[in-house]
Amino acid sequence: MANKDDAPSAALPGAAAIGLAGALSLAVAMGIGRFAFTPQLPLMIQGGQLDVAGGGWLAAANYAGYLAGALTASRLPLRPARLAVAALMLTVVLTAAMALPLPVPAWAALRLAAGVASAWAFVATSVWCLNALARHGSTGWASALYAGVGSGIALAGLYCLAGGVLQVGAAALWWQLGLLALVLTVPVLAVLRRLPAAPAAAPIAGPTAGGTAPVRTGGLVLSYGLFGFGYILPATFLPVLARGVVDDPRLFGLAWPVFGLTAAVSAPLAGWWLRRASRLQVWAVSQALMGLGVLLPSLWLAGWSIALSALLVGGTFMVATLAGVQEIRVRAGADAARAVARMTTAFALGQIAGPVVSNLLLRWSGPGAAGSLDLALQLGAAGLLGSAFWLWRAHAPPLTKEMTHVH
Repeated sequence: MANKDDAPSAALPGAAAIGLAGALSLAVAMGIGRFAFTPQLPLMIQGGQLDVAGGGWLAAANYAGYLAGALTASRLPLRPARLAVAALMLTVVLTAAMALPLPVPAWAALRLAAGVASAWAFVATSVWCLNALARHGSTGWASALYAGVGSGIALAGLYCLAGGVLQVGAAALWWQLGLLALVLTVPVLAVLRRLPAAPAAAPIAGPTAGGTAPVRTGGLVLSYGLFGFGYILPATFLPVLARGVVDDPRLFGLAWPVFGLTAAVSAPLAGWWLRRASRLQVWAVSQALMGLGVLLPSLWLAGWSIALSALLVGGTFMVATLAGVQEIRVRAGADAARAVARMTTAFALGQIAGPVVSNLLLRWSGPGAAGSLDLALQLGAAGLLGSAFWLWRAHAPPLTKEMTHVH
C-alpha cells in the first residue's frame, strides 16, 4: 500500500540539511535544555539563589527526568520526528520558566521535566536523523548530528560567560536562553516538514535476530552507565570547581565553553576514528582518557588541571556516546529505538547517582564542598578506568568497509 514513505528520494531534504537539523535539535535539547544549568550554577550560587548542595539536587532531579524520558521514549504513540518536535517545544518553555523566582522544589520540578524532554529529544532525534541519513545514503553526516551537543554546550556556555561578565543575572539569562532555544528550533521544524513520515521502528541494517550473548550486552550497558556516572560530575560541577580557583566569571566561565567546543570538534573526528578501529576500541580509549580528566581536579585543583579536565572530558564524551550508540544500533537492527532507550536508561541512572553520591558525601564529610567532590570524582574515575579496561578486552575486530555503511 502506498504511503508517504514511498516518496522519491529527491523529495527529501539534502543530507547536509538533515544532519544540521539533527545537530540543531541536539544543541537545543542537550546543550541548552539540559546543560545550560552547568554554567548557570556558579552564577546562581554567586547571586545567592543556590548553594552547591542545592545545585546538586537540581542536577539530580534533571537526571531523574532524563531516566524517565529514556524509559518512556520508545513507548509513546508518536513517530520519532513528532516526538522530537514536542520535546524541543517543551525545552523552550521549561528553560525560560527557570527565570521565575520560584522555591528550590519548584525549580527541581522544572529541571525534572526538562530532563524528560532532553531524553525524548535525544532518542527521537537519533532515530529519525540516522534513519533519514541511511535512506539518503549519506551516513557520513552522523558525526555532525552528535557535534550538535558540544556546539550547544559551547553556545550556552559562551552566552552565560558573556552574561556573567556583563552582570546580567542568572534569571535574565534563563529566559534569554529559552528564546535562543526557540530560534534554533525553527530550522529543525522547516526540515522535518519536508521529511517523509517514517515508521516508528524503521529497519536499520544490523546483525540477525540472534543478537549477542546477554553477558556481553550486560557489560556494555554497565559500561555506559559508569560512563554516565563518571562524566556527569565534571559536567555538573566543572565551572564550580573553576570558581574555587578564581572567582571571576571571565575566567571560571571559560571552563564550560572549552568543554563544549572540544566536544563539538571531537564528534567529526570520531567518525574518522570509527572507520579505522572497532567501536569498542574507540569507546575504551575515550573512556580511559575521560577517567584521567575526571581524576585530575580531585588531585590538583588549579587552573591547568581544570583546563585539562575540560579538554579530556569534553573531547571524549561525545566520542564515547557515538561509539556506544552505534554499537547498540548495529546489534539491535529494527529494534534500534528501544535499544538506544535502554542504553540511555543506563546512562541516566549513572547520571542520577553522580550528584546524589556527591551530596551524600558532602553530608558525611561536613561543611566544605571540595572534599566531597574530590571523593566523588575519584569514584567516577575508578568506574571509567575499570570499564575502559573491560571494553578494550571485549572489543570486536576493526570495522570492515561493509560495516561502516551501517552507520
